[in-house]
Amino acid sequence: MRNHLQVIFLPTNKCNVNCEYCFEDKTDDRMTHDQLTSVITKLLDFMDGAHIGSLMLHWQGGEIMTMPVEWFEKAFDIIEKLADERGKRIDHGLQTNMIAYHPRWNDIIKKMFGNSVGTSMDYPNLYRKLFKGGPDDYTKVWMRNVQAAREAGIGVGVIAVTNQRTLELGAEAFYSYFVDELGITNFQVNTPFPGGEDNTTKEDIALENDGLARFFNELTDIWIKRGYGKGINLSPVDQIVARFSNEPNSLPCIWQSNCADEFIAIDARGFVAQCDCWVTSYPEYFFGNIFESDSLADLLAKSPARKAFLDRPLAIIDKDCIECDFLSMCHGGCPVRTYTYKKTLNEKDPFCSFYKQLFRHTESVAVGLLGNRSLGSRHPNVSPELVTALVAANG
Repeated sequence: MRNHLQVIFLPTNKCNVNCEYCFEDKTDDRMTHDQLTSVITKLLDFMDGAHIGSLMLHWQGGEIMTMPVEWFEKAFDIIEKLADERGKRIDHGLQTNMIAYHPRWNDIIKKMFGNSVGTSMDYPNLYRKLFKGGPDDYTKVWMRNVQAAREAGIGVGVIAVTNQRTLELGAEAFYSYFVDELGITNFQVNTPFPGGEDNTTKEDIALENDGLARFFNELTDIWIKRGYGKGINLSPVDQIVARFSNEPNSLPCIWQSNCADEFIAIDARGFVAQCDCWVTSYPEYFFGNIFESDSLADLLAKSPARKAFLDRPLAIIDKDCIECDFLSMCHGGCPVRTYTYKKTLNEKDPFCSFYKQLFRHTESVAVGLLGNRSLGSRHPNVSPELVTALVAANG
């Protein structure tokens, strides 16, 4: 862990929708305020011992808005009091499907969550469904509630998961839907994660590397022409371009040097794991239960599962990655995607070929942005049209 601790926090495992590709093991568990006090106290103890000054709680579920607003109002007071007593800073982020959003959430979103929320929507939406209604019904409710939140001054960021139809419709249709039609200026595009119990939908959403690479590379070019320098944040593309341009950047968790050094997840039952994907899908990789341990530091130190995460980079680099040009960016990729597809931690990410193609393309884009002809000679595939667009976008 570093001087800043990040926790993916799931105070409820309950959800209010019926998405076909969901990887989570849903339960009706919900954390009480007494349990919350215990968790926050142990997190602060851990921070004291590790000389960590600040904590970021990423609140999600399940579905976070299945809990009452009043629960969060009291939770915020509890957390603020405990943090002030220790001289620590605790910040909060909120991820919600927005289906249960109501204006009564506005005050706590402003006070606790910086007046912004994260949500999810795909283009096209094929698999996100209400319990009574299909994808179209889900999309209508989502769009109505997102619009209401934005009219109330709440910032809304979107995570989109690609599917086969996304690739068929193409990057132009995808970008136009989110930016031009919905007016979204902050969104992230994820590859599918078919974790948890198998079903036919999860088999169908498995996408091949070359198709993903073509889509993301086209999306990169569109963003450069229409969004770069114009207030459109498109992750991970914008962060990769920034990385190759020697600008400040924050690559997503799948490409961190070791996610075991970045964050942990805690769910409503008290189980601790590497991230939300692990704590809701794979009990064999739980680190332990924070309700049953007096010390988070001891729980982590004694966990064979956590040791496996800490050891993973060395286990795969010599075998798969040592000669890769992008080792310092990718570090072998995402362990949970690897485990889901290959049933082991100790192999590289199954999307390796896609990542390499995306990195090569965005590197060439960054070269164009920098206007460095000596480096540009290494990238003969950069079209004159794209270079012109890069120069225009860079002002």
